[in-house]
Amino acid sequence: MTKPITAVLFDYGMVLSGPPLPAAWEQMKAITGLDEERFHAGYWYPRHEYDRGTHTGEEYWRLVAGHSGEKLDDSQVAGLIAADNQLWTQPNPPMIAWAQALQRAGVRTGVLSNLGDAMHAGVVSRFDWFDKFHHCTFSHTLKLAKPEIEIYRYAAAGLETAPEEILFIDDREVNIAGAEQAGMQTLCYTTHKAFEAEMLERGFGELLNLEHPSA
Repeated sequence: MTKPITAVLFDYGMVLSGPPLPAAWEQMKAITGLDEERFHAGYWYPRHEYDRGTHTGEEYWRLVAGHSGEKLDDSQVAGLIAADNQLWTQPNPPMIAWAQALQRAGVRTGVLSNLGDAMHAGVVSRFDWFDKFHHCTFSHTLKLAKPEIEIYRYAAAGLETAPEEILFIDDREVNIAGAEQAGMQTLCYTTHKAFEAEMLERGFGELLNLEHPSA
Protein backbone atom coordinates (compact mmCIF):
# COMPACT_ATOMS: atom_id res chain seq x y z
CA MET A 1 0.00 0.00 0.00
CA THR A 2 1.33 3.43 -0.99
CA LYS A 3 2.18 5.66 1.96
CA PRO A 4 0.66 9.18 2.13
CA ILE A 5 2.95 12.01 1.01
CA THR A 6 4.06 14.15 3.96
CA ALA A 7 7.03 15.90 2.29
CA VAL A 8 8.00 16.98 -1.22
CA LEU A 9 11.63 17.02 -2.35
CA PHE A 10 12.46 19.13 -5.41
CA ASP A 11 15.34 19.02 -7.83
CA TYR A 12 16.50 22.53 -8.71
CA GLY A 13 17.57 22.52 -12.38
CA MET A 14 14.69 22.23 -14.86
CA VAL A 15 12.19 21.79 -11.99
CA LEU A 16 12.39 24.91 -9.82
CA SER A 17 14.39 26.57 -12.58
CA GLY A 18 13.44 26.87 -16.23
CA PRO A 19 15.38 26.01 -19.38
CA PRO A 20 18.94 27.33 -19.76
CA LEU A 21 19.29 30.82 -21.19
CA PRO A 22 20.72 30.65 -24.75
CA ALA A 23 22.37 34.07 -24.50
CA ALA A 24 24.42 32.93 -21.49
CA TRP A 25 25.62 29.85 -23.40
CA GLU A 26 26.74 32.07 -26.28
CA GLN A 27 28.50 34.39 -23.83
CA MET A 28 30.50 31.49 -22.40
CA LYS A 29 31.49 30.35 -25.87
CA ALA A 30 32.65 33.88 -26.65
CA ILE A 31 34.76 34.09 -23.47
CA THR A 32 36.50 30.78 -24.17
CA GLY A 33 36.76 31.32 -27.92
CA LEU A 34 35.58 27.74 -28.49
CA ASP A 35 33.13 26.66 -31.16
CA GLU A 36 29.91 24.84 -30.26
CA GLU A 37 31.27 21.32 -30.56
CA ARG A 38 34.42 21.90 -28.50
CA PHE A 39 32.66 24.00 -25.89
CA HIS A 40 29.83 21.50 -25.47
CA ALA A 41 32.30 18.64 -25.02
CA GLY A 42 34.43 20.60 -22.56
CA TYR A 43 31.46 21.88 -20.56
CA TRP A 44 29.98 18.47 -19.82
CA TYR A 45 32.92 16.11 -19.43
CA PRO A 46 33.94 17.32 -15.89
CA ARG A 47 30.49 18.58 -14.87
CA HIS A 48 29.45 15.68 -12.68
CA GLU A 49 32.70 15.87 -10.71
CA TYR A 50 32.23 19.63 -10.33
CA ASP A 51 28.72 19.03 -8.98
CA ARG A 52 30.09 16.31 -6.71
CA GLY A 53 32.63 18.71 -5.17
CA THR A 54 35.72 17.06 -6.66
CA HIS A 55 36.54 20.38 -8.39
CA THR A 56 35.91 23.98 -7.37
CA GLY A 57 34.28 26.33 -9.85
CA GLU A 58 37.64 27.79 -10.79
CA GLU A 59 39.16 24.35 -11.30
CA TYR A 60 36.17 23.22 -13.32
CA TRP A 61 36.45 26.07 -15.82
CA ARG A 62 40.16 25.54 -16.31
CA LEU A 63 39.37 21.88 -17.04
CA VAL A 64 36.72 22.92 -19.57
CA ALA A 65 39.22 25.05 -21.45
CA GLY A 66 42.02 22.55 -21.02
CA HIS A 67 39.92 19.88 -22.72
CA SER A 68 40.58 21.79 -25.95
CA GLY A 69 44.14 22.79 -25.05
CA GLU A 70 43.19 26.35 -24.06
CA LYS A 71 44.06 28.37 -20.95
CA LEU A 72 42.04 30.96 -19.07
CA ASP A 73 43.07 33.95 -17.01
CA ASP A 74 41.35 34.88 -13.75
CA SER A 75 39.02 37.43 -15.34
CA GLN A 76 37.84 34.90 -17.89
CA VAL A 77 37.15 32.36 -15.15
CA ALA A 78 35.13 34.95 -13.20
CA GLY A 79 33.16 35.84 -16.32
CA LEU A 80 32.42 32.19 -17.05
CA ILE A 81 31.21 31.54 -13.50
CA ALA A 82 28.86 34.54 -13.72
CA ALA A 83 27.53 33.49 -17.13
CA ASP A 84 27.07 29.88 -15.98
CA ASN A 85 24.98 31.13 -13.06
CA GLN A 86 22.91 33.17 -15.49
CA LEU A 87 22.47 30.10 -17.70
CA TRP A 88 20.76 28.13 -14.91
CA THR A 89 18.90 30.78 -12.91
CA GLN A 90 15.80 31.32 -15.03
CA PRO A 91 12.93 30.55 -12.61
CA ASN A 92 10.03 28.15 -13.23
CA PRO A 93 7.25 30.27 -11.66
CA PRO A 94 4.42 27.71 -11.41
CA MET A 95 6.61 25.15 -9.67
CA ILE A 96 8.00 27.74 -7.25
CA ALA A 97 4.43 28.88 -6.52
CA TRP A 98 3.37 25.30 -5.78
CA ALA A 99 6.33 24.80 -3.43
CA GLN A 100 5.31 27.96 -1.59
CA ALA A 101 1.70 26.75 -1.36
CA LEU A 102 2.92 23.50 0.19
CA GLN A 103 4.96 25.46 2.71
CA ARG A 104 2.00 27.65 3.67
CA ALA A 105 -0.06 24.50 4.17
CA GLY A 106 2.54 23.04 6.52
CA VAL A 107 3.86 20.35 4.16
CA ARG A 108 7.59 19.80 4.57
CA THR A 109 9.60 20.75 1.50
CA GLY A 110 13.22 20.26 0.50
CA VAL A 111 15.65 20.71 -2.35
CA LEU A 112 18.07 18.04 -3.55
CA SER A 113 20.31 19.37 -6.30
CA ASN A 114 23.56 18.48 -8.00
CA LEU A 115 25.35 21.83 -7.83
CA GLY A 116 29.01 22.79 -7.65
CA ASP A 117 30.26 25.37 -5.17
CA ALA A 118 30.20 28.45 -7.42
CA MET A 119 26.83 27.53 -8.89
CA HIS A 120 25.39 26.93 -5.41
CA ALA A 121 26.55 30.37 -4.28
CA GLY A 122 25.15 32.01 -7.39
CA VAL A 123 21.78 30.31 -7.21
CA VAL A 124 21.01 30.95 -3.53
CA SER A 125 22.12 34.58 -3.80
CA ARG A 126 19.47 35.21 -6.47
CA PHE A 127 16.45 33.54 -4.91
CA ASP A 128 15.34 34.32 -1.36
CA TRP A 129 12.69 31.58 -1.56
CA PHE A 130 15.38 28.98 -0.84
CA ASP A 131 15.19 30.10 2.81
CA LYS A 132 11.62 28.83 3.08
CA PHE A 133 12.50 25.19 2.35
CA HIS A 134 12.80 23.00 5.42
CA HIS A 135 16.07 21.50 4.21
CA CYS A 136 18.34 21.89 1.17
CA THR A 137 20.91 19.33 0.06
CA PHE A 138 23.57 20.52 -2.38
CA SER A 139 25.81 17.82 -3.75
CA HIS A 140 29.20 19.54 -3.55
CA THR A 141 28.90 19.95 0.23
CA LEU A 142 28.75 16.17 0.70
CA LYS A 143 31.16 14.97 -2.03
CA LEU A 144 28.17 12.98 -3.28
CA ALA A 145 25.80 13.46 -6.20
CA LYS A 146 22.60 12.01 -7.58
CA PRO A 147 22.02 9.18 -8.35
CA GLU A 148 24.20 7.91 -5.46
CA ILE A 149 21.78 6.47 -2.93
CA GLU A 150 23.49 8.06 0.08
CA ILE A 151 22.54 11.58 -1.03
CA TYR A 152 18.82 10.70 -1.04
CA ARG A 153 19.13 9.22 2.43
CA TYR A 154 20.83 12.41 3.61
CA ALA A 155 18.02 14.53 2.15
CA ALA A 156 15.36 12.36 3.80
CA ALA A 157 17.11 12.68 7.16
CA GLY A 158 17.26 16.46 6.68
CA LEU A 159 13.52 16.52 6.08
CA GLU A 160 13.00 14.28 9.13
CA THR A 161 10.67 12.20 6.98
CA ALA A 162 10.65 8.51 6.08
CA PRO A 163 11.71 8.08 2.42
CA GLU A 164 8.47 6.28 1.51
CA GLU A 165 6.50 9.39 2.56
CA ILE A 166 8.56 11.72 0.34
CA LEU A 167 7.60 12.64 -3.22
CA PHE A 168 10.81 13.37 -5.14
CA ILE A 169 10.54 15.40 -8.36
CA ASP A 170 13.39 15.50 -10.87
CA ASP A 171 13.71 15.96 -14.63
CA ARG A 172 16.17 13.08 -15.19
CA GLU A 173 15.18 9.44 -15.19
CA VAL A 174 18.55 8.33 -13.79
CA ASN A 175 17.99 10.51 -10.72
CA ILE A 176 14.42 9.26 -10.39
CA ALA A 177 15.76 5.69 -10.36
CA GLY A 178 18.18 6.55 -7.55
CA ALA A 179 15.35 8.02 -5.47
CA GLU A 180 13.21 4.94 -6.00
CA GLN A 181 16.11 2.77 -4.88
CA ALA A 182 16.22 4.88 -1.71
CA GLY A 183 12.52 4.14 -1.13
CA MET A 184 11.00 7.46 -2.24
CA GLN A 185 7.90 8.01 -4.35
CA THR A 186 8.86 9.84 -7.53
CA LEU A 187 7.65 11.88 -10.46
CA CYS A 188 9.70 12.83 -13.53
CA TYR A 189 9.08 16.47 -14.46
CA THR A 190 8.85 17.48 -18.13
CA THR A 191 6.34 20.31 -18.48
CA HIS A 192 4.09 21.82 -15.84
CA LYS A 193 0.97 20.74 -17.71
CA ALA A 194 2.19 17.13 -17.80
CA PHE A 195 3.18 17.36 -14.13
CA GLU A 196 -0.28 18.49 -13.06
CA ALA A 197 -1.93 15.79 -15.17
CA GLU A 198 0.20 13.05 -13.61
CA MET A 199 -0.38 14.38 -10.09
CA LEU A 200 -4.15 14.15 -10.66
CA GLU A 201 -3.89 10.72 -12.30
CA ARG A 202 -1.97 9.36 -9.33
CA GLY A 203 -4.44 10.67 -6.79
CA PHE A 204 -2.36 13.61 -5.55
CA GLY A 205 -4.95 16.23 -6.48
CA GLU A 206 -5.48 17.37 -2.90
CA LEU A 207 -1.75 17.99 -2.55
CA LEU A 208 -1.59 19.74 -5.91
CA ASN A 209 -4.55 22.04 -5.33
CA LEU A 210 -3.79 23.45 -1.89
CA GLU A 211 -3.69 26.66 -3.89
CA HIS A 212 -3.67 26.70 -7.64
CA PRO A 213 -0.33 28.32 -8.59
CA SER A 214 -0.40 31.14 -11.07
CA ALA A 215 2.23 31.31 -13.79
